[in-house]
Amino acid sequence: MRALHHLDLWVGDPVVAAAEWGWLLGELEWDVSDDGRSWAHPDGTYLFMERSPDQVDEPFDRMRAGINHLAFTVDDRALLDRVRAESSSHGWHELFADRYPHAGGDQHTALYLESSEGFEVEIVLGD
Repeated sequence: MRALHHLDLWVGDPVVAAAEWGWLLGELEWDVSDDGRSWAHPDGTYLFMERSPDQVDEPFDRMRAGINHLAFTVDDRALLDRVRAESSSHGWHELFADRYPHAGGDQHTALYLESSEGFEVEIVLGD
């Protein structure tokens, strides 16, 4: 059984978000749905994104109460390095670049990225 059923992200610009997240999730081996608004991991967990009519139009701030970041795992250091090298051309900004790959500590190998809307993603090697 999977630990997490799904994530639902409200985004300001679905076209931009789909391009950024679609590239990243594709690199992490998530499959995109036919409508291009959701991605499924091989374990069945899925991520859905939408622009809701109920949404408040204020910039996302991960420092406010709520979700700070999402963390994904990979098993291959070469994949982590490749995502790092290619991320900026897909709308992502690297966080803590001066401390890569150990910004989370000497025993923690990870890449930290931020989307154009300010969503932080941590990609952790192994776990």
